[in-house]
Amino acid sequence: MLNSAIDINLDDILQKTLEGKPLSKEHAYEIINSEATDFIADVAGKIRNQIKGKSVTYSRKVFINLVNLCRDTCSYCTYKREPSDRSASMMTPQQVVTIAEAGRRFQCTEALFVTGERPEQRYPQVREWLRSVGHPSTVEYIREMSEMVLHKTGLLPHTNAGSLTKKEMSSLRDTNISLGVMLESASERLMAKGMPHEMAPSKNPKVRLRTLQNAGELKIATTTGLLVGIGESSEELIDSLFMIKEIHCRYGHIQELIMQNFAPKPETAMAKFLPPSHDYFLRSVALARIILPEMNIQVPPNLTPNIFGRYIDAGINDWGGISPLTIDYVNPEFPWPSIESVKYVTRIKGYNLRARLPIYPEFVKKNNDEFIPAKLRGYIDLFTDANGFVKEEYIN
Repeated sequence: MLNSAIDINLDDILQKTLEGKPLSKEHAYEIINSEATDFIADVAGKIRNQIKGKSVTYSRKVFINLVNLCRDTCSYCTYKREPSDRSASMMTPQQVVTIAEAGRRFQCTEALFVTGERPEQRYPQVREWLRSVGHPSTVEYIREMSEMVLHKTGLLPHTNAGSLTKKEMSSLRDTNISLGVMLESASERLMAKGMPHEMAPSKNPKVRLRTLQNAGELKIATTTGLLVGIGESSEELIDSLFMIKEIHCRYGHIQELIMQNFAPKPETAMAKFLPPSHDYFLRSVALARIILPEMNIQVPPNLTPNIFGRYIDAGINDWGGISPLTIDYVNPEFPWPSIESVKYVTRIKGYNLRARLPIYPEFVKKNNDEFIPAKLRGYIDLFTDANGFVKEEYIN
């Protein structure tokens, strides 16, 4: 429980959130720095139970690392490569379909396309590669590869390609069942000299928020998220959550919020930076649930492999994409836990692990199909049961 006079008031405020009273930004500023982590997490867990029930989901996927060169340089990133690196990726159509076909054999339902941010703007090698496959831009190539994977394997594409224009997202809409763009933080301060996003113009919060808004106007189910512990203040973290909430309230299209803890990686500018404390990150996750009570909230289990079950207590209802076949190319230092181990941890916490598509069950079940292009509905129906989850017989 909370202790001081002002904390007693916050105790009452948190209890009222269980009755559906929204949490104000001012109260969230106070709660994020409270020491009552267990109590805050308990409230968040109860809210999750009320709204999401006893299922925790994941998406069974293959990770298609289409091109890992990037015009940006973020201080914490090990995904980006240079053309001279042996691990630089510029995949051919045959390589793409080979991975997708293998994913189908492993009962995957998602083909996750990940790329660097507009690498053709920086690297002539990428422009030459794109010309060799018949496209002037990475996004146009993604469009062709998404359609190919969809038709040849039935896996549903989901693309994370950074900040996209409205026209680019519109071009991907009929082949990608959902799109992803991490906000990371709404703090423009993180773009200042010496800060993590100084050399990453696409991470400008105004650009990212506009991308989220455009996705809403296009009725595209969208995943976003925050990277916690990269130098933002606790108030900036709360501001970011409320900005996401504002956009979602306007368009109803944000299907998932990823809360990702910063993990320092060797040979990066932030290699010696401390990650957020476990208690602080746990409160961040819990507040995401309290501020966005109906949102699907995910924490990647591979970034905290020994304690990820604790996030169920703090209100999450999803583990994100887990691959039985490909590594996490964005965080290669952190192997996926096995799906069986995630299922075990989820079960001992008292919850059922259910597979979902890269679009969430509540979007699948919408009667007017406003978020699902007609050409994708048949693919979805092959995989899903009456509740919008992946059919148990498909993955067992």
